[in-house]
Formats: sequence, structure tokens, C-alpha cells
Amino acid sequence: MKVTFNINFHTVWGQKLCVVGSIPELGSWEPALAKEMSYKGEGNWQLELEVTTPVKDIEYRYFLSLSDKQIFEEWEKNHQVFFIGSADQYTLYDYWQVRPANLAFYSSAFTKSLFAHPCNTHERVVKSGKRLTIKISVPRVEKDQRVAITGNQECLGNWHPDKALILSCDTFPVWHIDLDANEITYPLEYKFLICDDHQQPLYWEEDENRILNLPPQQVGETAIISGLYFRDNLPLWRCAGSVIPVFSLRSEQSFGVGDLGDLHLLVDWVKKTHQRIIQVLPMNDTTMSHTCMDSYPYSAISIYALHPMYISLPHLGKLADQEKAAFFARKQAELNALETVDYEQAVKYKIEYCREFFKQEGQAVMSTPEYKEFFAQSSSWLMPYAAYSYLRDKYCTSDFTQWKENSVYDKSSIRELCSETNKAYPEISFLYFLQYILHTQFKAVSDYARKNGIVLKGDLPIGVSRTSVEAWMEPKYFNMNGQAGAPPDDFSVNGQNWMFPTYNWDTMEKDNFSWWKKRFHKLEDYFDCFRIDHILGFFRIWEVPLDYVQGLCGHFNPALPLTPSEIEQYGLNFNEARLTTPHINREFLPELFGDLAEEVIGSFLAQSSSHHFVLKPFCDTQRKVDALFAGKTDEASQRIKNGLFAIANEVLFLRDPREPDKFHPRISASQSFLYRELSAADQYAFDQLYWNFFYHRHNDFWKAQAFNRLTPLVGCTDMLVCGEDLGMIPESVPDVMNKLQIFSLEIERMPKTPQREFSDMFNLPYHSVCTTSTHDMSPLRSWWKEDRAKIQRYYNNVLGRAGDAPEECTADIATQIVASHLESRSMLTIIPLQDWFAMDDSVKRKDYEAERINVPSVPNHYWRYRMHIPLERLIQADSLNNKIIELIQKSGRK
Repeated sequence: MKVTFNINFHTVWGQKLCVVGSIPELGSWEPALAKEMSYKGEGNWQLELEVTTPVKDIEYRYFLSLSDKQIFEEWEKNHQVFFIGSADQYTLYDYWQVRPANLAFYSSAFTKSLFAHPCNTHERVVKSGKRLTIKISVPRVEKDQRVAITGNQECLGNWHPDKALILSCDTFPVWHIDLDANEITYPLEYKFLICDDHQQPLYWEEDENRILNLPPQQVGETAIISGLYFRDNLPLWRCAGSVIPVFSLRSEQSFGVGDLGDLHLLVDWVKKTHQRIIQVLPMNDTTMSHTCMDSYPYSAISIYALHPMYISLPHLGKLADQEKAAFFARKQAELNALETVDYEQAVKYKIEYCREFFKQEGQAVMSTPEYKEFFAQSSSWLMPYAAYSYLRDKYCTSDFTQWKENSVYDKSSIRELCSETNKAYPEISFLYFLQYILHTQFKAVSDYARKNGIVLKGDLPIGVSRTSVEAWMEPKYFNMNGQAGAPPDDFSVNGQNWMFPTYNWDTMEKDNFSWWKKRFHKLEDYFDCFRIDHILGFFRIWEVPLDYVQGLCGHFNPALPLTPSEIEQYGLNFNEARLTTPHINREFLPELFGDLAEEVIGSFLAQSSSHHFVLKPFCDTQRKVDALFAGKTDEASQRIKNGLFAIANEVLFLRDPREPDKFHPRISASQSFLYRELSAADQYAFDQLYWNFFYHRHNDFWKAQAFNRLTPLVGCTDMLVCGEDLGMIPESVPDVMNKLQIFSLEIERMPKTPQREFSDMFNLPYHSVCTTSTHDMSPLRSWWKEDRAKIQRYYNNVLGRAGDAPEECTADIATQIVASHLESRSMLTIIPLQDWFAMDDSVKRKDYEAERINVPSVPNHYWRYRMHIPLERLIQADSLNNKIIELIQKSGRK
């Protein structure tokens, strides 16, 4: 079979155009084996290829090379040609595919859910044997709309819309049509339009008519035009949705904690209220201690395994033993009656129920072809996860370094542990069973959401636990000598220490970030959109030394630390011992310890000069201090502990762990006691150095890091990608996110413009997610109580209301705030469930303080928020539901 590739692409001297593709004749995707094209003049390139490999289709891409090096390539979506009928010659006329300005519409959020089309085809008989196929990308076509083509010739209806030909959408968002080339006289003028189901024109594409002028075709030849994009200038498409952790859902059927059955009901409510998207928090297994400490959803033990608490017991099946069934029914009633999640009890009894069901049905389930297929596809992560979970419980710790002969992962040993003849297999197989049930239930919910035009949006944590399966299995990817966190922000004045290991990005890059790509692909099993938690971590991560509990004495990694000579160029005398060793002046001790100062001096401090003290060796790190005061909750102990923590932070520069002769200025150093001791001249010099270091020095450096990491990752997934870009945002972040079309996160009370107190809701970027609050923030009604002066300014200047702001955020005020978010330019407005509730007095919770999900400044916060009404009742709450529908329709959202 002969295939001829044609493309018009203007180059400069020395550059070559190449084709690489899915068959051996095109290099099997190896660029070094790609075929060079021949230049035919006037920007036209051609490649004639004899295809001997028996294939049904070919995928391929064009790229530009110079001196045998690839310098430029098409957008990630491949060209594709299907070989149909008896044609033995294919002539391809392609247009170079660039990244579309409306990339979001090509994501699976639209192609598989919002705009998903049935695989309709409109086959036409080509009597002459000369087939002309025209393909065009048109993603923004609603489910009740169609793409049509008309033109200046009879076969295309002579410009009569009612005679236009409907294109096939079985390869949506690419539409295609087959024409008989014998019925066409060149040049052909044509244009595309969008019609409704009754073929009534809705809108035509923009600009001049398209003109096609091809050489005569031979019998048995198929000519294919591809790479066309629909030219539109339509109003901005926008939609609304809700965000809630799955564990916070409540239904009459749940078991004290939200699960996948409840998520199924949430889809029903979201659809009923004309919303289009549901955002959830991470759902991976976090089981380390079997205590409420495991409730933190951002510290996963596996990037693949789901948490067993999300299994829906009603969807699992009934127990045959009536006595046991009655016992669990009583436990369900007890746990479901609680206002909040009792994490330990809910997980304990749900797993006990699953064990009983496993004894009853496990063997039958694991004998099915569906289970065997799941195991075959998942064994690369499922087996290590099951082994990890077994060993964690055997040794009563998730710290794998304490697992004796299993402290270092060994693949052959793990295979032996998981073998059916091993005494551990009953427990191992139960863990397999749990993950299979979770997968099937989650897949069912995902399919149900797509069928109803609802997008499920997941959440990708930036880190994993340092005692996770991945840290045990693939330690080469992690730096265990550092702790990931975040610098000080509105959430925490002392920064955040998440205690995750940081990444060895150089190692990850060597295999083209396969570890991250596998994470993305696992999310695709259930989601069509996802949020990258702390996307700033792809630019740089805040790395905290192991000796620290707080995040204040961290540094950015990667970074460009300063040499002593660079520091002194700013006019600051770099006295290393004075500026890098924690110490405190006697005069500041009463501020830290009050009347406990003398006791602290005698017990914890050693005098280093006439006016200064350092921490004694037994308490000279925050980790040591933390251990000393473990379990002590009295006021005096807490004050001493916090004061000693503060002294450990008393430095102006931090030594770089990788380049010990270089230094980082300490974040928020101007608020330190040591800074107050500097002369006015030294303070000025330090301020200049600090400003340059944190806001200018790294801009280009971090931009290059982010492009290098994010470009291949965004390109490997069809999901709509969003980023959580809050906090200390480098100048380079918006540029990278805009170019890769990663949606930003916009919050009214956290403006990204320094001179503004509140975000300008009417000028938010289109490619963004707009929300009233996040799980780390107080919901609207709690926020209203936090800062009266700020709320007064918001009430008068933003809401445009006169007089004194009321003490409470009334339903009327909450409705106005939500309405302004819905009216913003953001494509996605996703409102926390608590803030939807705030709009209706008959629905909202009486105790507004109970609506808070997380308090980032509290390291060991118990994540237990739960809806106060069941979803069954919410679905029937017409007053709230009708108000949501009205607001969405009024805002012009779909």
C-alpha cells in the first residue's frame, strides 16, 4: 500500500521536516528512525511511503530537525489515518497542528462528559472509487448539535444550509466526511457550520470561504485533508460545580463516613441543580497508624491504592449471616447519627464488614474474568501495596526501616510473600479484593457521572508520605534528608511542614518523568479533570531540614543560593557565626516567655556572650524540643515550647545542604529578633538582598524548571489540568500556566495583585477556577466573623451595601457573594458545599464553626467534617435547589 504525506510548512536553510509514527516504516515513534520528507518548493513537503506492515490505521506526527536534532514538533495530538475499503493508495494533505487556544475543550472533561457525542457515522457510497475525506477538529459542539459542511457545488448543497452534509463524530472531537471526488470540480469553495438536531443552522465558522484545489485522483485512491480547526468567535463557555471531600458526604445508606455510594447521589443533586462539575479531595489510602491521625487525605501511603473507607457497603452486597448483618446495621445507625466522622470507628467496622463479605463471596469474586483482568493490569502497584500493608500491620509501624529483612524493598521477596502458598496470602488476597471493589465502584460512579454530563475533578497531592509504598519501593526518586512544606502565608505565619520527602527531579527526568505520568494515568481511570495541589512545587519546593518542626527555616529547592561575597556586595558584613547560628538577646526573652524567662535561662539556655544565649545541646533543635514537651499540654509548657521553637528560628541565613559554602536568606527574616538588632544600614542592605533573592533572582531559573517538568506531564494526559497556585507566587508562574493552559485558582479574599485587598471578580482569567474558599480556609459564614474591619470594607466597597455590616453572613449576603463568583469570567466556578448551604436559612447548619474542614496551622488537625443533612434530603430541598438553578441560569453558565 502506498501512502503519500503532504504538508505545507515554511522552513529556513538547513532545516528538514520529518515524519515519525506508529509503524516500523515511520520509526515506531523513535525520532532517530523517522523518515525525512522531500522539499517540493513553495513550502510544500512530501514523503512517499510503501507500507508493508498489515495495519488498520497509522498514527503519526511531523517535526522539524536541524543537524539531525529535533528542534520543533507539532502539538501532542497525533494525526491518524484509518485504512478502509479496498483503497490501495492514500494521499494525505495535512495542516501543521499547533496547540489550540481553546485547549480545554479537547480535554476528556468535554469529549467524554460535557460534550460527549454518540459514535454516529454518516457513511456515503463512493461509486467512483475516488474517495475524498475531510477531517476537522470541532470540540465545542453541544450534545444536541452537529457539524455540517456546504459549498459551491451540488454535492455540498450549493450553499443551502438545509442541504448541507452532516459529518460523522465517531472520532470526536475530530469530525469527518467522505465525498466522491468524481462529483467535485476544483477549486472547491466550502465552509463548516454548526446545526441543531433538526439541521437548523446555529452558527457558521468565521472568516473567508475555504478553498481546496487538489490534483486529479486515481481509482482506488483516497485523499485525506486533516489538521483543520473550526474558526469560531463564540461567547465564553462557563459552568458551575461543587467541591466537597468524599468523606464529608452523608446519606441514609452510608456508614458514618462519605463513600462512593454517596458520590453517586451527589451526581444526582449536581445534575438536578444544573451544575456540571464535582471536585473532591484525594481519595488514596492514608493508613499508617490505624488512628485518627490517618484522616489527613494529603499524606497517602500509595499513589494508586484507594482508601478502603470509600467502599459503599450497600453496593458491595448483603451478609448472609443474619446475626452479623444485624450487628453491622446497629453500628451503621450509631455512626451515621454522629455529627462528625468518627474516623477510627467508621474505618474499623467498614473493614470488618468487608472481611465478613470476603469470607462469604471473596473466592467467587476473585474467580471472575473481571477481577483477573484488574489484577493483571494493576499487579505492578497492587502487589507492593498489599505487601506493604501486611508488613505495616505485622511490625505495627509504617516506618519500613524497622521491618528487619524487609526494610529494603526486594521484588523477588515480595513476590514470594504474595504467593498463594505463603501464610500471608489470606490477608494479601483480602487487600487485593478491597482494591478491586473500590475500583469497580469508583469506575461505576465515574461512568454514571459521564453519562449524566457531570465532570469528576480529582486532586493530585504534591507529596507522598516518607513511609509510603513508593518511598519504600522506589527510593531513588526521593530525598529523605529534606521535608516538603510551604513558606509563610495567610494559612500559617510559621510556614508549613508537611514532612513529605522532597523529589530527586534529576533522577525523575532521566526516565522522562515516568513516575508522574503513571500517577496521571491512574487518575484517568476515574476523573476527567484534576487539580495539581501546590503546583508551585513543580517550579520549586520549600524544603525544610529534618531538625525542624516548623517551616520557617526552610529554603527553596532548586535555588541559586548566595556566596558570602555576593552577600557582602549588598553592603552587609557577612559574619557567618553571628548570622547563621540561632541565638537570642536577653532583652527579648520576656517577649517570648513572660515571667517564665528566668526559669528558661536556667534550664534551657547557655550564655554565648554578655547579652546573648543559645539553646543547650539537649534542646538545640526543634525536633529535640518537640520530643521534650511531648504530651505536655499545660499553658506554661506550651509557652516554653513555642519560645524555644522561636529561638531555633533565630537566624538570618541558612546554609545550603548541597553547597555548604552558599547561603539562603531566611524567609520573613525582618520579623525576627536578630533583624531588630541590625543597624539601620544593615537592615537596608539585608532588605535589598532579600527582595532580589525572593522576587527577582530565580524568575527565569524557576520558569525553565517548570516548563521542563510540566510540559511532558500535561502533554501525556487528556484530563483538564488545573493548578492550585496560592501562596508566595513567583513571577514566572502565570506565564508558564498560561502557555500550558493550566487553569489557575482564583479566590476573592486572596488577590494575586499586591495592591488589592480583594480580587477583581470581573477581570479574572478565563482559564481559571473561581471559588469562595478552599478546604484550608474558613467557609463564608466563619470568614465573616474573623476580621470585622475587613468585613466592613468588603461589605461597603465590594458588595456595595451601605451602613454597618451585620454580625452574621446572612443568606442574602451569601447569595450575593456566590452570585458574583458565578458572574465572573472564570470558565469554572466551583463552590464549597457549605457555601451553597449558606444561601438558605432552611438548609444551612446552625453551628457555622462546625463547617471548617482543615486548619493548616494545626499540624495534627483531625479531618472529620461531615454534611449535616443527608443527600436524599438535599435532593428534595427545593428552596435551595431552585435558588442555585436561578443563579446559574442568570449568570449565563451552562
